Amino acid sequence: MDRRRALTAVGSLAGGAFLSLAGPSPIAASALARGPVPGAAAQYTNPVIRQDFADIDVIRVGGTYYASASTMHYSPGAPVLRSYDLVNWEIAGHSVPVLDFGAKYDLNGARGYVRGIWASSLAYRPSNRTFYWLGQIDFARTYVYTATAAEGPWSRLTTISTPYYDAGLLVDTDDTLYVAYGNTTISVAQLSPDGRNQVRTQQVFTTPSSVGTLEGSRFYKINGQYYIFLTRPANGQYILKSSGGPFGPYTMRQVLLDLPGPISGGGVPHQGGLVQTQGGAWYHMAFVDAYPGGRMPVLAPVTWTSDGWPVVQLVNGAWGASYPWPAVPTPPRQVTPMIGVDTFDGTSLKPRWEWNHNPDNAKWSSGNGLTLRTATVTNDLYWARNTLTHRIQGPASTATVQLDFSAMRDGDRAGLALLRDSSAWIGVRRDGGTTRVAMVNGLTMDSSWNTTGTGTELASTAVSGGRVWLRASADIRPGSARPGTFSYSTDGTNFIRLGPSFSMGNDWRFFMGYRFALFNHATQALGGAVRVLRFELSTP
Repeated sequence: MDRRRALTAVGSLAGGAFLSLAGPSPIAASALARGPVPGAAAQYTNPVIRQDFADIDVIRVGGTYYASASTMHYSPGAPVLRSYDLVNWEIAGHSVPVLDFGAKYDLNGARGYVRGIWASSLAYRPSNRTFYWLGQIDFARTYVYTATAAEGPWSRLTTISTPYYDAGLLVDTDDTLYVAYGNTTISVAQLSPDGRNQVRTQQVFTTPSSVGTLEGSRFYKINGQYYIFLTRPANGQYILKSSGGPFGPYTMRQVLLDLPGPISGGGVPHQGGLVQTQGGAWYHMAFVDAYPGGRMPVLAPVTWTSDGWPVVQLVNGAWGASYPWPAVPTPPRQVTPMIGVDTFDGTSLKPRWEWNHNPDNAKWSSGNGLTLRTATVTNDLYWARNTLTHRIQGPASTATVQLDFSAMRDGDRAGLALLRDSSAWIGVRRDGGTTRVAMVNGLTMDSSWNTTGTGTELASTAVSGGRVWLRASADIRPGSARPGTFSYSTDGTNFIRLGPSFSMGNDWRFFMGYRFALFNHATQALGGAVRVLRFELSTP
C-alpha cells in the first residue's frame, strides 16, 4: 500500500495449479478464438474498465478470470470481478459481506473514511475448490474469508493476529498457503493447512534505499521459482525471484518505472498482478491514477526473458493504448454491463451497488423500487447512514433517478449526490410542509476526513406532486476542476439545469474516486421515506 499513497496495493494471485502448469512462452494467437471481437486484427483498448477498481489482484480458475479491488469504507467490500477474456468484466459479488470491524464502520460515534478494505488478496485453492480473500484491517489483524463460488456467499474463516500489510496469498503446488506482505521490509508467512493460523513468518527482503518504498505484494510460483511482485508507489513495479524456496533468498529486478500510461492525463500503470491464459500467454493488469474518477484498470501482455524475468510489452515506449485481443476461447456468454438501468426489482441489491459504510438494514428494502427510510438525524451527509453509491463510468457519464418523495417528512433531504471528500447534490427538501428541489454545494472534509462544510444551497425551485426525476452528469477525465452538473424533470423527458457546475477535486489522498450516491436523511426526526423507482447510468 503506497505509503505516499497511504493505502494503495493488493494481494497475490491464486498460485499452484494455474501458475505452474505452463511455462512463460505464449501460444500462437491463431490457435484460439479471439473472443467477442472476431478477426486476426482485433484490438482491445485501455483502460479495460472505465471505473474505479484499484489495487487489482487477478487470477484464473479454469476458463474464468477473477479480480478483487480495494473499497475502503464502502460496504459490502472487496468486489469480485469476473471475465472470460481479460477485457470485458462484470461485478460478480463481494468477498467481505459487511465491514464488521468496529462501530466506526457503522457511522456509530466514529467514521471509517479511507480505512477498511485496502489492498488485499484473492486466491483459489484447487484442493478444496474454494476461493480465499485475505486482507488486514486498521493495522490490527488479518481477516480471511472463503466461498465455494466467486459470487458468494462468502463467510469469515478466521482472524489472524498478524496484520499482513498489502498481502499476497499463494497456494503452492503442494497446497501449502503462503503470504507475502510488508512495506519496504518484505516478509513471508506460512499458514496452517486449514488456513486459520500462522505457522511461521520470516523477513525475506529489505528494499535498497536507492529504490525507496516497495509494497503491494503478489506472490507466485512459476516454473518452480517463487516471485514476489511489488509496487513502488505510485510509479513503478519490481519483482523478487527465488529459486531456493518461498523464504528466499530473493534477487530483485525492475519491471517498469515512470512508464507513460494509456490514459491521457493519468499516472503510471502500477500496483496489480500477473495472470496466465489457458494458452500460456501472460498479462499484467495494473491501475492508473485517473482522478477525479479514481484508479482504473489497464492490461498489457508480458513476455519472459530466458532467465525467468517478466517484461511488459510496450508500444512506442509506453504502456499501449491498445493491444491485440487476448487469444482465449470464445466466452460462454456476454458479461453483465456495468452501466444501464436498475429498477430494483429484486429483494437484494445488484453487486454494482455499495453503501457508504454499513447500512442500517432495518431502514431500506428493495423490490418494486428501492425504499430508503431515514436512518440518521443529521445535517451532514457524511454522517448519514444508508447512502447508496455507484461508480461513475468514464470518461463521462450521467446518472438519472426517478424519485417518489411523497412519504418525506419535514426536515428530510433526499436525492442524488456526487460523493467524495468534496461533494454536491441535487435533491428534494421538505421544510414547513413545502417541497423544493435544490442544488447544494460545499460539502467538504479536511485531510483527516472530518467534516468542514455541510453544504450551501445554490439554487432551488418549488416542486409539487409526488415524483421527480433527478440527473447528475460527471466528467471524470483526469484533471482538476472537472465539471459535474445537475438537472431535474417533472415528466422524465424535459430536464432543467439547476445550479452552477460543481468542480470535482482530483487530489489522490481520499483514494476512492467520485461516485454517484442515493441518499435520504432526516434533519429533524426519523419516520420519512423515499422510493427510487429507477436508476440509469448512461454514457454520451
